[in-house]
Amino acid sequence: MRKDNPAFVPDSPFARTMTAEHMEFFRAIPKTELHCHLLGTTQKSTFEDLVKESGAPITQEEIDGFFTRGDKPVGVLRIFRALEEHILIKPEMLKRITYEYLADCKKHGIRYTEFFWNYTGLARHYSYKDAQAAIIEGIHEGERDFGVIGRLIPSIDREDTPEAAVQLAQEMIANRAPETIGIGIDYRENDHEPENFWKAFYMAKEAGFKVTIHAGEFGCHWRNIETAMKLLKADRLDHCYTIIDNPELVEEVKKAGLIITVVPTNSYYLRTFSDEEWALKQPIRKMVPMGLRVHPNTDDPTMHHVNATQTWMLMYNFLNFTVSDLKAFMLNGIDGAWIDEETKQKWKREWSEEFDRLAEKFPG
Repeated sequence: MRKDNPAFVPDSPFARTMTAEHMEFFRAIPKTELHCHLLGTTQKSTFEDLVKESGAPITQEEIDGFFTRGDKPVGVLRIFRALEEHILIKPEMLKRITYEYLADCKKHGIRYTEFFWNYTGLARHYSYKDAQAAIIEGIHEGERDFGVIGRLIPSIDREDTPEAAVQLAQEMIANRAPETIGIGIDYRENDHEPENFWKAFYMAKEAGFKVTIHAGEFGCHWRNIETAMKLLKADRLDHCYTIIDNPELVEEVKKAGLIITVVPTNSYYLRTFSDEEWALKQPIRKMVPMGLRVHPNTDDPTMHHVNATQTWMLMYNFLNFTVSDLKAFMLNGIDGAWIDEETKQKWKREWSEEFDRLAEKFPG
């Protein structure tokens, strides 16, 4: 039943009963997380605490609504706007959310995470420098206490102006920190094409930051993916589900060796597909046989009602990928991470050995 499934996804014709041994395998897989939004990790109890601390004009009924995910889940962006506008009025609030996110990473086998955060909506409250410093403090404490490495990807608010995006790039350049390694883009893609923000991407790229771009997320045309790859020179791609409509572009992305971060709990397809269609038509199922290198992620875990253990289980048990596929996804995550080549090779050796030991005991 939907209500019993992670992220409220529909039942799948591929699903089998998962035992505690199965779930321990999915939990223990060593993982990177390359597509997660910091505000989308906010726990409900933390949200409630921060509302009280900030005095934000948000009722308990509204909070309950924010953390409800039904048959046709609405997007989480309204929650982010509430956090930006009314709640996150002190930088140390970002530190708390970061620390709690890394604690959750530890629980679910995530060893390394590159996560998005958006400054534009927070600029009314404090400086970029102070916000970044607070998040980095949370990263350092999280690595100390949980052994999870965290890195930052400030993101363009595509619902704001190109000028605001340029300002973000300027802040990144003026306030460099080793933990901040790239630039992304978030909020609704519809009518906010990536090329509108070309200058900010170019500035960041020229300054040595990596680039990743959400494209093809809300059923939007594959041309946004093409733009991200060819015009904006993305080092990694996010979502990209509509790429399956253009086999020629698929071949170009494969040739370029780009990793695509995907989200099996993407709200758009839960809204637009019927329950009977969802598992069969989920575009991720077509992307992998086409040879695209994908990597599964939680996106907004507390808002999607999912965690990394469940995300990897969904790939296996609801979308019908194999254990061998999961190993390939794990390695894709390492290749897609913005880390040095020596570390990549080390992790690929060590994590592969660890995965193989775990797979030997997998119940099948």
